[in-house]
Amino acid sequence: MPPNKDTFKFLTDLSKNNNREWFHANKKAYDAAKENMVEFIQDLILGISTFDDSVIELQPKKCLFRINRDVRFSKNKNPYKTNFGAILLAGGRKIMHEKAGYYIHIEPGNSFLVGGAYLPPSEWIGRIRDRIVSDPEKFKKIINGKEFSKYYKLEGSQLKTGPRGFPKDHPEIELLKYKSFLGINRIPNKMVLSKNFLDHSVDAFKALKPFNDYLNGK
Repeated sequence: MPPNKDTFKFLTDLSKNNNREWFHANKKAYDAAKENMVEFIQDLILGISTFDDSVIELQPKKCLFRINRDVRFSKNKNPYKTNFGAILLAGGRKIMHEKAGYYIHIEPGNSFLVGGAYLPPSEWIGRIRDRIVSDPEKFKKIINGKEFSKYYKLEGSQLKTGPRGFPKDHPEIELLKYKSFLGINRIPNKMVLSKNFLDHSVDAFKALKPFNDYLNGK
């Protein structure tokens, strides 16, 4: 079951009424929207498991991020996120900054599927850069391949100059400059709400798997 119109309506209304009083008054709408997302994540896990069996034991509720925002260190004091997000990754959220997985973000006007390495810590990005140096053609074949390019292009912030330890004239310097290595598939509302969204998501994540595998050292 894909995200439905009631889930979109709840998120739209929440974006206009981002306060605890409104949220508690509309708790039933939140619970229904959350359950809709849990059911979709379950279907997504089953779909992904056909090509990546590492996700098969995942529990949908544990894949879904909390809707409450951590406002302690943020200028934005709105208490709630205006999206539903979930990470499908063996090991769960606790290792999402150590390993590439499948992330889904549902938000009216800003929904997307994404995978890769977002601002990976020094040890992980060090391994990625070493892999690019030792086997750049494999990475280029993935990111320029037909399947990946159907849904994604390589995205992510970059250093202005090359990273330390690599010569500035290294033949792969443009790839080595990346601080994040991401594939992002942005999705219009119409597609998210369509009966084809599950199939689209499974196909897009299947195309993403070789990219994730490379970043994970497989």
